[in-house]
Amino acid sequence: MDNVLIVVDHLEAAKAFFAELGMELEGETTVEGRWVDRVVGLNDVRADIAMMRTPDGHSRVELTKFHTPPAVRAEPESAPANTLGIRRIMFAVDDIDDVVARLRSHGAELVGEIAQYEDIYRLCFLRGPEGIIIGLAEQLSNKSVTDVLGNP
Repeated sequence: MDNVLIVVDHLEAAKAFFAELGMELEGETTVEGRWVDRVVGLNDVRADIAMMRTPDGHSRVELTKFHTPPAVRAEPESAPANTLGIRRIMFAVDDIDDVVARLRSHGAELVGEIAQYEDIYRLCFLRGPEGIIIGLAEQLSNKSVTDVLGNP
């Protein structure tokens, strides 16, 4: 996977939120012109993009603020977990309590609660800026979920 796109209204708040997760700003640019229109299937696109890289360097989140045409909301901002479509991005963390506390300073709220899955993980979902839902997973043992569920 190269990256996941998240369209936002408040680019600076979204960048700060993902930076608090340990992601690094890889670069920023403004895109516009016919080539962008052709790729995204919209007319007269002008958008600011910030590319955030995970600490391991393997994945990226693209944050995009559309100036034209303006972004539209396809669902309620607080859509429930069973709404069709991409619901969350999961991040591995070393200390879930610390990360939750730091993200709360950026306005994040727990969707449910921090829960433990057997002796393998502590997990939670948080709603951040723009209604973005992220998951946090703190691995507790060397066992994996595949060890418990079995290989398909």
